[in-house]
Amino acid sequence: MFWQDFPMRQWLLDREVFLAEFLRLESRGTLTPTCRDCGDTGAQVYRCIDCDGRELYCSGCLLRRHFQNGLHRIEVWQEEGYFAKTSFKSLGFCFQLGHPLGESCHFPVRSSHNTFTVIETNGIHEVTLNYCGCGTPPPHFVQLLRFGWYPSTVGFPRSAATLRVLNTFQILSFESKASAFEYYQSLARLSDNIGTTTIPDRYRAFMRMVRQYRNIKMLKRSGRGHESSGAAGTRQRECAVLCPACPHPGVNLESDWRDAPPEKRFLYTLFLGMDANFRLKRKMVSNNASDPSLSNGWAYFVHESEFKEFLNTFGTLVIQEPSTCSNHNAVNKERGKDGLAASGAGTVDCTRHDMKRPSSVGDLQKGERYVNMDYLFCSSVELEELVEVVISYDIACQWSINLWERLKIYPSWMHVNHDSSTSYRFLVPKFHLPAHVLKCQTKYSFNFNPKVGRTDGEGIERGWAHINPIASSTREMGPGARRDTLDDHFGDWNWKKTVKLATILLKRITDAVPEMVEHRELHKALTERLPAEDVSLWEVELSAWEKDTSLPNPMETRVKALSQNAVRLQLADEEHADASLGVAYVMHEEISASHLISMGIDLEESQRQTAMTAASLSSTTATDKQKTNLKLRMSTLKRKIEAWIEVQHMYIPSLRMVRARAHDAMDEQLEIPAHEVLLRLPSSLTSTTPCDMRLLSIEWKLRQAQASNALDDLREGLRLRSYVLIDKARFQHGQVANTRANTIVVRCQAKVNAAANRYCAARSALAGLAPRLGVEGWENLVPELKKGDIRAAAAEDDDSEKARKKQRRKPGGTEKEVASEGHRMLSWIWRHAGVGEQMHGDGALHDILRVEWCKSRARQDRWREEVELLQEEMRRVQQFLLHRAATWSKRAADLASWCLPNVPADPLFDAGRVAFALNQQEQFLMMARHCGMLWCNVAKYVQSEGRCDIVPRSSSMREEDDGEDDEVSPLQDEAEHNAPLGSISVDAL
Repeated sequence: MFWQDFPMRQWLLDREVFLAEFLRLESRGTLTPTCRDCGDTGAQVYRCIDCDGRELYCSGCLLRRHFQNGLHRIEVWQEEGYFAKTSFKSLGFCFQLGHPLGESCHFPVRSSHNTFTVIETNGIHEVTLNYCGCGTPPPHFVQLLRFGWYPSTVGFPRSAATLRVLNTFQILSFESKASAFEYYQSLARLSDNIGTTTIPDRYRAFMRMVRQYRNIKMLKRSGRGHESSGAAGTRQRECAVLCPACPHPGVNLESDWRDAPPEKRFLYTLFLGMDANFRLKRKMVSNNASDPSLSNGWAYFVHESEFKEFLNTFGTLVIQEPSTCSNHNAVNKERGKDGLAASGAGTVDCTRHDMKRPSSVGDLQKGERYVNMDYLFCSSVELEELVEVVISYDIACQWSINLWERLKIYPSWMHVNHDSSTSYRFLVPKFHLPAHVLKCQTKYSFNFNPKVGRTDGEGIERGWAHINPIASSTREMGPGARRDTLDDHFGDWNWKKTVKLATILLKRITDAVPEMVEHRELHKALTERLPAEDVSLWEVELSAWEKDTSLPNPMETRVKALSQNAVRLQLADEEHADASLGVAYVMHEEISASHLISMGIDLEESQRQTAMTAASLSSTTATDKQKTNLKLRMSTLKRKIEAWIEVQHMYIPSLRMVRARAHDAMDEQLEIPAHEVLLRLPSSLTSTTPCDMRLLSIEWKLRQAQASNALDDLREGLRLRSYVLIDKARFQHGQVANTRANTIVVRCQAKVNAAANRYCAARSALAGLAPRLGVEGWENLVPELKKGDIRAAAAEDDDSEKARKKQRRKPGGTEKEVASEGHRMLSWIWRHAGVGEQMHGDGALHDILRVEWCKSRARQDRWREEVELLQEEMRRVQQFLLHRAATWSKRAADLASWCLPNVPADPLFDAGRVAFALNQQEQFLMMARHCGMLWCNVAKYVQSEGRCDIVPRSSSMREEDDGEDDEVSPLQDEAEHNAPLGSISVDAL
């Protein structure tokens, strides 16, 4: 056993040592208290708990050593024999602003009330502070800023926060979603954790400083400090972090991109995702006048006043029809509640790279109203030069119906150009698609629509998972604070995605190339085994449908299975024809042979339902009313069975003897419950029990239809369950709502179980009938239903590579069990056409082969498109980063002396402006070179169809659960020396 594999066990052996050392730290560390610097042994000794080593010093030496660290926490040794907290203020330490550290001011100006509060990462400090009063000094708040402290107010600040603590909280809130209140309380406890010291309450001031700091940082990184108009000249959406992989004409597209051939236009497609988040509520707190936004429309939220004016004007003019697809709650329900200023937020994202788009987020008032989402959609695409746009929206089948008609009544800037020069397509995200009705599942599918690659459309949902934890704090904010906070978090999300694009795109293309080759070969093999004339016809059909989805869909089956009612009607017609010819098989004046078998199958279903009800009612929890209803139900069912058996004996007389023998063999006092009575339908009889072949044939037909109906009910139940689970995850929050939703899920699951049991019963009956009827090959038409086959299509639409790897790591888990439609491993229940007379013969086989060939071609095309899209996105990312570097290089070259509005001229401002621009230029160049290093072998990898090595995985690409170190490939050195961007300079652009 190696200790490095069990570090906790090793630590347990030395736990007592750790405890002893922690107690030792409470001592002076020496028996004779001596100052570390001057050696004085009689003076009172102090130590700093923020400095390493915890050496002892006298007060003079401590002050001399900390003239640059006046916010450290110190302790003093008491005569009683322990360390107690104290402060530099009590030792006479004073912060002097306006002069180099250690220098004094000839005309110092005391801070208000001779005290000042500073918020630092190690606590909240009361300090003595002097401003500089020499000559014409800068304002007090400017002196604080130059010292690295952010003032709480501009006029007469009495408190400040260090830039360190503001930056620390900003990063912490991005990663942990901690609120400002929680962070401030943590700092207060660091200052006093026993409640004996009064800590100044600067929480409101801290909130104010945090908002202002975030706003200044946003303006700084967006280059507003390099424009003479400054913050006042900021235009809408200018401060947003853009997606480098999306097409941006004039930035990362070639000059002749508009002249691309039709088959390559999809490479410049803008993939948008729309959705609403009802967790991002806001209570009726404050108003825009009292709490204005500091960046109204500059980043991701739309301009608030313009948005509200639009809603007031057009909110009542747009009539929203109820949904005709799966009863979508997003369309039908109004989710506004009393006390809420916003019931949620709608947004438009880049769905391939999961980034928020500029000026594409807005509040919702009552549900997911079209008028709100129309505005956000138009605002997102207003300034885009586009040729292809794909919009992913979970209610796209409803929202897109009258979209262009609605836009005509809106202001002129919302009249989106959708003529032949720009193509707009509306699809439904893969995970949400199974909750839609059947006709939507091919027309709006990413898997079957051309020129979309392997896009899943669910990127926006992944973004919600990141932002939802902050909803608990933003719902209590005023309107301006909430928008500014969310804007800041959206910007950080976009930046994190930008930083990770190099490894994300590399991982995607590493997986996509082998899939492309595999599906191409599979489709080629399938095509070679099919008649050439059929393939040519299907090719034409599929191409026509891809251009116009209103045409018949070749990926949908056109041969429908017979239902039970249809089979019963057909049998009744046959019996009527036999009666007219005098050859009818009738043993009862009212009940025919087909009617008898139909009644028996219905009674069998009633027995299953009664058995399930009896099993669900526990003897200890069932009420008297429930027990009474169950007994009445059983009594009624038993009377029906007894009456049916009397008629059955007329058609199968031998059953009288069989039942008599069974009755004699059992205990006379034992009463058989109604749901356990054996019906002895023809399919359950042994070959030694005489039975007319006509009865066997009738049951065969009815059982086929029963299996087909059960399969339809099973698919419908799974679709309903998928929809309910999606609705529960997105909209139902709180104990009451979740309890109700769970009840509905249980009912849906009961429907699924009942349909599965009915199908298994029908197949079992067919298995008993087939040998006696001499039927062969029926197993292909009625496949065996296993537990693993009963799964919704939603699970198969999860393209997460991590999910597939996780499944493979499970005992017995295989990639096949979790693969998506693109990997083509759907449960057979979603591909099975059905059974019945119409499914026999060449027509049914031709229909199945056409559907399978078309879907195979679609899978081949989607993977090929994905590889092409990824290569284009990689090129665009590099070009975007170089363009950003060139922009900052141009700003750094501006050596003219100028100043921002209302700011005095200062040569150090010019120097800082140039320094920041050079820093940003190098940052983007480093990112571009990093992409070039990682992607240097991508073209060769694609050309060889995955048969050569790609750039080796670095530590940043390792999965979190990968506990082993990867060997460094020899290609790494080659990648570092041959990176195509390594020698590119900004001047080359």
